[in-house]
Amino acid sequence: MKPDKVYDKLIFTGPVGAGKTTAIASISDTPPVRTDACATDMTLARKPETTVALDYGVLRLDDGSKLHLYGTPGQERFDFMWEILIRGGIGLVLLLDNTRPDPFQDMRFFLQRFRSFIDATGVVVGVTRMDLKAAPPLESYHKSLEQLGLRAPVLEIDARRREDVALLVQTLLFHLNPGILMEESDA
Repeated sequence: MKPDKVYDKLIFTGPVGAGKTTAIASISDTPPVRTDACATDMTLARKPETTVALDYGVLRLDDGSKLHLYGTPGQERFDFMWEILIRGGIGLVLLLDNTRPDPFQDMRFFLQRFRSFIDATGVVVGVTRMDLKAAPPLESYHKSLEQLGLRAPVLEIDARRREDVALLVQTLLFHLNPGILMEESDA
């Protein structure tokens, strides 16, 4: 017998402008909580506001359970929040913006910073803005992950599309527990 409600926590991280706030807003079944402030540094060149503490949303699953969605600030100066937010997390969604000058540097940075969390849980990579810049292709992200000694799903997503973000979350859940589809079909 399954419990009536299970509360699990997924963490969304990545550089400024990769789509964390947008992704959580697109998939949350409740109005998301945002802690945006006016950008005052180099972030201003990318967007007028930036997350300074967290984003928070809730995704209700068909079985009555909930996924709590937490988005980290993308700026390193707010990294103290990263350690707070990963506590109790079951997995990491890493969003990367394909239009940034070196998305692989971004990927290496965030994977290194969250490596112990990833090793204890799991990670999925969502690459955004590929509609604006197709290169580098997804295969290059896979190769870069292999060089870091990691295997993880990599998907092209549009953070504004609920279906894309839902697929990313489903992929992470399946990556964390490959038997999850069997468990759901048995219910």
